[in-house]
Amino acid sequence: MATRAKTGKPRRRPVQSERIRVYTEGDRLYAAMLAAIRSARHSVELESYIFADDEVGRRFIEALSARARAGVMVRVTLDAVGSLFWGSRAVEKALSRGGVHVHWFHRWSWRAPLRYNRRNHRKLLVVDGKRGFFGGFNIHRQNSRAAYGETRWRDTHLEVQGPLAMDLQTLFDALWRRRQRRSPVTLAAGGNQLITNYSRRGRQFLHMLFTSKFATARQSIHLTTPYFVPDYRTRRGLMRAAQRGVDVRLLVPHKNNERVAQWAAHAAYANLLAAGVHIHEYLPRMLHAKTLVVDGEWCSVGTANLDYRSFFLNYELNLASEDPVLVGTLERQFRQDLTESALVRPRRWAKRSWLLRPLELIGWAGRHWL
Repeated sequence: MATRAKTGKPRRRPVQSERIRVYTEGDRLYAAMLAAIRSARHSVELESYIFADDEVGRRFIEALSARARAGVMVRVTLDAVGSLFWGSRAVEKALSRGGVHVHWFHRWSWRAPLRYNRRNHRKLLVVDGKRGFFGGFNIHRQNSRAAYGETRWRDTHLEVQGPLAMDLQTLFDALWRRRQRRSPVTLAAGGNQLITNYSRRGRQFLHMLFTSKFATARQSIHLTTPYFVPDYRTRRGLMRAAQRGVDVRLLVPHKNNERVAQWAAHAAYANLLAAGVHIHEYLPRMLHAKTLVVDGEWCSVGTANLDYRSFFLNYELNLASEDPVLVGTLERQFRQDLTESALVRPRRWAKRSWLLRPLELIGWAGRHWL
């Protein structure tokens, strides 16, 4: 984590080269991750919310086990809820047989039932502390065109090297050892910040950062999220930005794998549309990416959705960056996604079936738990 000066502010590291690559196709990402694992000489650390016992998951089990048998330290943290219905016992047994050290995050305990509601939603891989991957992709066939076909999920992931990869290893180790850090932010070169809420001080940092960016945006807010269940401050920030002339565009999936979350999102549409927020629904397939670009100058990408769970409950991991190459790449991808989306028209939305209103109320009533 970043060291601190006497002022209490994080001290920036000396400038080092940062290499960031964006992945939006699961097969390419998985191939790169597996190649990185097979090249490991000292350590492999992996966290995943979902790790499925399917074609994709078994490829990772084989690669991780092979490096463990070769004497590489291989550690895997899986979320007990995220992987619950994806063959978690088979995955654990196969990894353990291969010599991989496996930790389950927050399994059910009668002694601490409330902690079960707080999940580890992070997805990251670090190899030898030099090469790292993180973002929205889980390890399952739904992200693979080869395994799932044309309806594969649309997601976004990053590959990093240099200081950011070292920071990922530090964050993995902190969670593995259950060591809460004071700062929710690590600073690297080029205006890059890794943001995690695995700390008492950091639990609302990402929420405050987003609302601050909404409040100071001058030209545009381009937001992609699969689960849009905004709290009051987030809704107000987006609406006020639109009302002062900022081009606020929200990209969400037309068909969502979480139906109740979609009902809750629909409950928030009317006020946003009335304030001038443009809502686009992505048509081709399930949209699972989580990105934000503000004014074409700043971006965020990672695991956090725009909902209560990501902001206040789950452990998440996002990169905030002013890197012009990364910002430009995410902005171009956003505009490309808009060409495959349908704009929600305020008048047409107001005339939607009254039969849907009770479902929206149900979703909104449970928004804190989605």
